[in-house]
Amino acid sequence: MNSPFVAELARHWWLMVIYGVVAIVFGIYTLALPAASGIGLAWAFGVMAVAEGLVSLAALVGGNARVPRGWLALYAIVSIAFGVLAIMQPLAVAGTLLMFLAAWLVVGGIWRIVFAIRVRKWIPNEWALILGGAIAVVLGLLFVAYPAAGLVTVMIWIGAAALVYGVLQVIAGLRLRKLA
Repeated sequence: MNSPFVAELARHWWLMVIYGVVAIVFGIYTLALPAASGIGLAWAFGVMAVAEGLVSLAALVGGNARVPRGWLALYAIVSIAFGVLAIMQPLAVAGTLLMFLAAWLVVGGIWRIVFAIRVRKWIPNEWALILGGAIAVVLGLLFVAYPAAGLVTVMIWIGAAALVYGVLQVIAGLRLRKLA
């Protein structure tokens, strides 16, 4: 252990393990109850948005903000409004966010297909780009056609990613412990 940075990390190895365990619990819960987790995640975003808006209002009233007051006021109002909406209507917010994801998938998929066709003379096997674009378009359209199933699918992916992330954090934390 020749680095002060590594020594500092190794001293706090347990924090990585705690983060990992929390992520594992979140991942398992999300995989077990994906619909409830989606609603809960939208609600949590709402709570965070309200808190951010209130902190911004406090900075505005306190006069210690280093950004233009008009922008800060707008940000505070929008944050609080979004937060209250997400707390009161978490399913609607989750559904709206899913529709943004669906639109992004469709537009991005079409772009990939067009790009692949335009560069087919220079890129061999452009079919892979076309296939990736087509899959994105189909997934986006499925999210629009079946939003509840789309929300559950996204939450399952988030749960799986959280589970893998948590396991990797625990492994990294335990490896750091050996360095301590």
